[in-house]
Amino acid sequence: MGSALVFMGVFIFLANVFFLCPTIVLAQEQGGITRHYKFDIKMQNVTRLCHTKSIVTVNGQFPGPRIVAREGDRLVIKVVNHVQNNITLHWHGIRQLRTGWADGPAYVTQCPIQTGQTYVYNFTITGQRGTLWYHAHISWLRSTLYGPIIILPKRNVPYPFVKPYKELPPVIFGEWFNADTEAIVNQAIMTGGGPNVSDAYTMNGFPGPHYNCSDKDTLRLKVEPGKTYLLRLINAALNDDLFFSIANHTFTIVDADAVYIKPFKTDTILITPGQTTNVLLTTKSQYPKATYLMEARPYVTGLGTFDNTTTAGFLEYHSPLLSSSNSIKKLQLFRPSLPALNDTIAATNFAKKFRSLANSQFPCNVPKTVQKRFFFTVGLGTQPCAKNQTCQGPNGTRFTAAVNNISFVLPSTALLQAHYFGQSNGVYTTDFPINPPKQFNYTGNPPNNTMVSTGSKVVVLPFNTSVEVIMQDTSILGAESHPLHLHGYNFYVVGQGFGNYNSNTDPQNFNLVDPVERNTVSVPSGGWVAIRFLADNPGVWFMHCHLEVHTTWGLRMAWVVQDGKLPNQKLLPPPSDLPKC
Repeated sequence: MGSALVFMGVFIFLANVFFLCPTIVLAQEQGGITRHYKFDIKMQNVTRLCHTKSIVTVNGQFPGPRIVAREGDRLVIKVVNHVQNNITLHWHGIRQLRTGWADGPAYVTQCPIQTGQTYVYNFTITGQRGTLWYHAHISWLRSTLYGPIIILPKRNVPYPFVKPYKELPPVIFGEWFNADTEAIVNQAIMTGGGPNVSDAYTMNGFPGPHYNCSDKDTLRLKVEPGKTYLLRLINAALNDDLFFSIANHTFTIVDADAVYIKPFKTDTILITPGQTTNVLLTTKSQYPKATYLMEARPYVTGLGTFDNTTTAGFLEYHSPLLSSSNSIKKLQLFRPSLPALNDTIAATNFAKKFRSLANSQFPCNVPKTVQKRFFFTVGLGTQPCAKNQTCQGPNGTRFTAAVNNISFVLPSTALLQAHYFGQSNGVYTTDFPINPPKQFNYTGNPPNNTMVSTGSKVVVLPFNTSVEVIMQDTSILGAESHPLHLHGYNFYVVGQGFGNYNSNTDPQNFNLVDPVERNTVSVPSGGWVAIRFLADNPGVWFMHCHLEVHTTWGLRMAWVVQDGKLPNQKLLPPPSDLPKC
């Protein structure tokens, strides 16, 4: 009888494991574990703000399911497209060493996965640990199709900070649109005007109590007194930087974009679209007889319209004396004080606090010398309206965006495929300008001519080239911050400032000792940022603004990094199931 009960207990335990994690199958592999996931892209009815609509999801979940792995693990993710939209998935921040075929941006590293098709993303997590995320990388589908990637250290390797008591569920900031986002972006493209803004910000898909009809759609994080928790934060919003705070609590930031940093304390966090941040949250030493609001609202720099609302959730302390929701509602409620919507000083001071650990275990390998220098202007511009059409941009033009006055046009064939098979003719050219074609006072009075050029132009880099890129905001249609994301690489943020970059004086203040290492950085509104990286990952790598509206308007470009001479310095061959255009 006893052995039968033991057997039944083991059976129930295993059944629960596979019920909770139905997509995961583990297999041993040298140096790590292979983790198999299956992502069914399907429609799901979701109700928010008393409005029900059918959205694109992974496995019917919004946000999508967590991916959990350890540094050194291999991920094999089978994606099956059951919806009418073309689909690609990007594993944001994963280095994809020699596995650019798994990176995901549509028409850059792959053609889309069409309705009824399947594609297997296969890659290994090398030298990374922390929090990253995945999202759709075609049109505006990432408004609902996104989820967290949790990368744990290798077994028996401790964190370089105080070991947390527990992890809280990751918090993913997003935006909710009552309307279909594909209709919104298509209308904006057709009219040449700005797209409609979101109806709410969300935490883990929930708007929270500040919105109509949303009291039940509220994130609640439950904690115990006197404990230190690890909290993972991800900004998946389409178009907005966000300030975030928890009333009467302080964060210790320990990680940015899956890279450990020198810990520092802060009451408020600024996180741009694409960025991730890990923080330690230490709770009150005793039960406080109170509940605390967590809030996020936008940091705004542009002149256009924006969603001027605030999403909120609750940080609730566990008490054995309070068992009913009515008792919890009677507790005193504290609300955080967030910076003003346009508080650039707060944003700048926060960004300056990030520094790499730069120790023997986690060195800072910033290139000290540079072989290739680039100066990129980033900002908005215009294009002529089509004949016999009236557009909604400035003076009847179309809104557009550009890098060095080139608004990038995605080809109909994937750039990586054209590069690998030597078929670039008619797909892209290699004459992307390394400097602005015309110099002007980038942050002063705008020039009379706001028109930009278009093209599918790339920059070609020999393998192992050390690169420096200055990204300069422009005020052509108003200064604005731009969260720039580089695929396939981390980079070091060696300097930033306001006004026009000065190549004679500004490099004297570059930090080449412990600059922060990131995959997404915000170009300051009316300012510039300097990054460095070593081009040691062959392939074709997208770089673009992570404000979806700016990417749609063309604020994007691509790097082609050539193969090295050694076998382990060459791009791997494409998989057999690579989607065709």
